[in-house]
Amino acid sequence: MSPSGETALVLFSGGQDSATCLAWALDRFAHVETIGFDYGQRHRVELDVRHSFRDRLAADFPAWGERLGADHLLNLDLLGEIGTTAMTSDTEIAMLANGLPNTFVPGRNLLFFTAAAALAYRRGIRHLVGGMCETDYSGYPDCRDDTIKSLQVTLGLGMDQRFVLHTPLMWIDKAATWEMAEQLGGPGLVDLVTEATHTCYLGDRTHRHAWGFGCGSCPACELRKSGWERFQAGKQGSAG
Repeated sequence: MSPSGETALVLFSGGQDSATCLAWALDRFAHVETIGFDYGQRHRVELDVRHSFRDRLAADFPAWGERLGADHLLNLDLLGEIGTTAMTSDTEIAMLANGLPNTFVPGRNLLFFTAAAALAYRRGIRHLVGGMCETDYSGYPDCRDDTIKSLQVTLGLGMDQRFVLHTPLMWIDKAATWEMAEQLGGPGLVDLVTEATHTCYLGDRTHRHAWGFGCGSCPACELRKSGWERFQAGKQGSAG
């Protein structure tokens, strides 16, 4: 796709979804910056892989490398200070009485997009890209399409500047996310996402699976594994 002449800011955690969204943005915009958030997450290793993924992406895909701009990392420790969740403390992952897993961090995506928009405002950027999805996810209410659309309106009103919040994964499952990566960058991007991103909630990078690193049993690993298996099955079906 021919890139537009505009700049985008991608919420890049270092995980599979946001890495795929980064490639999606680089395929569409003339200049792309990234932003990450340190909120005391127990899987902080995702922050450690962000820079290596960016470097390898730029090296393996030179055309994208020319468009890849600055990276920003913001401290949002207050998310952990507000209350304990399985994402910010050594707590066993479990379902809560309200039907949500205790990996849900209330307000996280709302705060992420608000902070990103404030930075984008100062940098003259109106396109914000996030990996939220309500098709194949853990039920987080701040991942829903209605939430993102409402937030887009609120941010625009609150800063008197029109922002466009892009969520390219919103209506696809994890198998289709792998497929998107392949469509964007071929097997090379699939391999890079597999090897160099981190999605496991427990921060486990000691176990290497066909679909990447992780404990293999947390909700994030289960979704990633299931998506990978369906992606591979689809490829075999097409080949047959």
